[in-house]
Amino acid sequence: MWAKTLFLINAFAGAVAASPRFPMHRRQSDLEAFIQKQTPIAKQGVLNNIGDEGSLVQGAAAGIVVASPSKDNPDYFYTWTRDSGLTMLGVVEQFLNGDSSLESLIQAYVDSQATQQGVSNPSGDLSDGSGLGEPKFMVDISPFTDAWGRPQRDGPALRASALISYGNSLISNGKDSAALKNIWPIVQNDLAYVGQYWNQSTFDLWEEVQGSSFFTTAVQHKALVEGNAFAKALGQTCDSCAVAPQILCFLQSYWDGSGVVSNTPTNGRTGLDANSVLTSIHTFDPEAKCDDVTFQPCSSRALSNHKRFVDSFRDIYTVNQGRGAGKAAAVGRYAEDTYQGGNPWYLTTLAAAELLYDALYQWDAQGTLTVNDVSQAFFQDLVGNVTAGDYAKSSAEYKSLTAAVKSYADGFVSVVQEYTPSDGGLAEQFTRDGGDPASAVNLTWSFASFLTAMDRRDGTVPPSWGASAANEVPSECSGETVTGTYATPSPGTW
Repeated sequence: MWAKTLFLINAFAGAVAASPRFPMHRRQSDLEAFIQKQTPIAKQGVLNNIGDEGSLVQGAAAGIVVASPSKDNPDYFYTWTRDSGLTMLGVVEQFLNGDSSLESLIQAYVDSQATQQGVSNPSGDLSDGSGLGEPKFMVDISPFTDAWGRPQRDGPALRASALISYGNSLISNGKDSAALKNIWPIVQNDLAYVGQYWNQSTFDLWEEVQGSSFFTTAVQHKALVEGNAFAKALGQTCDSCAVAPQILCFLQSYWDGSGVVSNTPTNGRTGLDANSVLTSIHTFDPEAKCDDVTFQPCSSRALSNHKRFVDSFRDIYTVNQGRGAGKAAAVGRYAEDTYQGGNPWYLTTLAAAELLYDALYQWDAQGTLTVNDVSQAFFQDLVGNVTAGDYAKSSAEYKSLTAAVKSYADGFVSVVQEYTPSDGGLAEQFTRDGGDPASAVNLTWSFASFLTAMDRRDGTVPPSWGASAANEVPSECSGETVTGTYATPSPGTW
């Protein structure tokens, strides 16, 4: 039903789309009204795609997150470890913020991952941990055996982060035994995998480039930092977590002085990629300062990279005509992208907004905003002439700068609003010329991205993962790894 509705909307939109030569942005209703309407749609959109009760994913095992109901052009009717971890991080956050109805779903996800870890697959099996790097499975948790870009080493780290987030809530409510019995065995495997394999080649999160990925390196560092604290809280040890400083050391190599080179090798691209913006929002720590080393959203590095990334799309999409420097724009994965036509994505455009909402939270929390030679160009696009310096929260300059950043962030949400169909369905992409929904329909990651971006807009943030105590870069980098030990976990007893 949803797919048919989207087809009709697409057909209508195609008939009225502005010509490439004279684009006319669609008339929008009030942004606040859009957010109020879209939020419950996005929440239901996520739930529709999860588990045996997901209304659009018949055949999925309990707790399994399906990427999209789409089974043809493209076929996304699978469960990706990465997408699932990112989605469930958002679901756990909704639970922590008071939606207790989600707990049974979270527990079903935990149990599904206990099963999935034990499934032998083309990447390997659990005996040496290699099977944990398998990117995707069938929705009934059987292995996907066709050719694919494997391994993808971000999945175990992201799953560990999602499970740790829920596990910490159990501990805080005196349910240490449930966290130790049901969650720690799965997390322990994933942390061991990160510690053993972080320094080996991986496919990036877009499943295209084999080598080193900024996103993968950063989420691996985060997982080991929070994993070490989780282990200690449960009276356990995490030997693999000892290599976190070396991963952080390697993370610095992606910075080129004004932006992030997201993949090495670059495969002939500039290296500017949504990978880097997604990294900053998924390693955002609300208690961190504007730390360049961990590329926190308010850091000079993240802001300079944000400008370069967004600017790379301004002149290549027809939908961005009239959206010059300092104005929010539709953004995709990377400028050279040709997949499904090489279009803007809903989730990447929302990520551009979310990074700025995160930065606003961090500036307010620390009571100051710094402009320096790295971030100055970002701010100049928004307010014109701005000088380097530290601006206190009480100053007129601070208020002017943060107001401009807030307006800029809202602009990206307005772009999403402009190209969201009336039923609120969020596909993977919208076309670069007319803005019509494209590629996989009802993408789980698109809906989840909307929810986290709106939470950050409202000042709702995740718990700290310990970034401020884990941002010292060793004087010398090494490729040190720790050989892991692995054990088959069992579904929990709740």
